[in-house]
Amino acid sequence: MDQAFLISAFFTLLVIIDPIGLAPLFVALTKGMTPKERHGVAIRATVTGLGVLTIFALFGQAVLDFMGISLSAFRIAGGVLLFLTALDMLFERRTKRRKGQAHSDNDPSIFPLATPLIAGPGAIATMILLTGETGDDWLKFATVWGVMFCVLALVFIAFFIGGRLEKLLGETGINVVTRLLGMLLAALAVQFVLDGLRDFSFAG
Repeated sequence: MDQAFLISAFFTLLVIIDPIGLAPLFVALTKGMTPKERHGVAIRATVTGLGVLTIFALFGQAVLDFMGISLSAFRIAGGVLLFLTALDMLFERRTKRRKGQAHSDNDPSIFPLATPLIAGPGAIATMILLTGETGDDWLKFATVWGVMFCVLALVFIAFFIGGRLEKLLGETGINVVTRLLGMLLAALAVQFVLDGLRDFSFAG
């Protein structure tokens, strides 16, 4: 496989998934958890994200076509779900629920970390496009999958050092960052919806 293609694939996934940008989100979403709980969330989120992206790399386009779901609709749905999470962060609903439960069942590892933040519409669409260029060559497919694995390994590392970031910012700093990131998440959610609507209008 062309080395330039692999380099392009790596940086495309790196920019879309954005491990560095996910680190403060991870800290905000796991606020109040013990280091052991936080590490568990990091493992579940990255492994689930890996599984979701692998499934869509293998069967993504076929599954969406079979169910009659367009990537535009997928982007819009992801945007709506992400917007609800942004509201939780802005109004600290997540923190209040966690304080009221000895063992919180509001685990952010699957949603919103694994999806749509790690395995979001952009990453899923990128994997479908990248693997589409490999044709029936399983060696090329495995190479693209390896590129994706490397990016998710960087995500896990960013999550793993998230606790140090929390100590550096302190409780007040985390509260401020949580609200700022909530605003950014809301904007990102709206962008997902707008992208979906735009693609839908072009397709129509």
